[in-house]
Amino acid sequence: MRDPSEVGPHGLRRRRLLWALAALPCSLVPLPAFAVSATTEGLRRWGSGEFRRYGFLIYEATLWAGDDPLQPPLALRLDYRRALSGRAIADASIAEMRRLGGDKARLENWGEALARLFPDVASGDHIIGIYGPEGAQFVHNGRPLGEMADAEFARLFFAIWLDPRTRAPQLRMALLRQPGQ
Repeated sequence: MRDPSEVGPHGLRRRRLLWALAALPCSLVPLPAFAVSATTEGLRRWGSGEFRRYGFLIYEATLWAGDDPLQPPLALRLDYRRALSGRAIADASIAEMRRLGGDKARLENWGEALARLFPDVASGDHIIGIYGPEGAQFVHNGRPLGEMADAEFARLFFAIWLDPRTRAPQLRMALLRQPGQ
């Protein structure tokens, strides 16, 4: 392994970005029904799975949706198994949204808003994203974080996990598994 001092500032930045991307979107993991509260009211539990990067478990994800798990309303819960900074989560989210076709100017604005919105997480924390027709709301450990009132933001944000072009196709398949399958 190379000495970090030999990598230089660009190499260190690249390494940090890779670790941030590891925070993004695989076996089934059941979660207790009481853990989701009112954020999933009117929705039913679909699938769940694990997101791993370089063999490390980053988070467990569970999807709640109506009849079509690709259309709002839906809720996605991420149960973190590693500590991550809110900034790293925001940066990795924006990088994936950019890869999926987001507009550069809007992504910059969204990135700053997400960096203010997302807290640092510890192992055992969870964030629930709620995708509605007009945008997205976020809840951290049962406490509302805020919302992004922009339908295009919500579409791209949840595409990180649900779009066929996701970087985590096995997790996508697990999330979209119909109840009872």
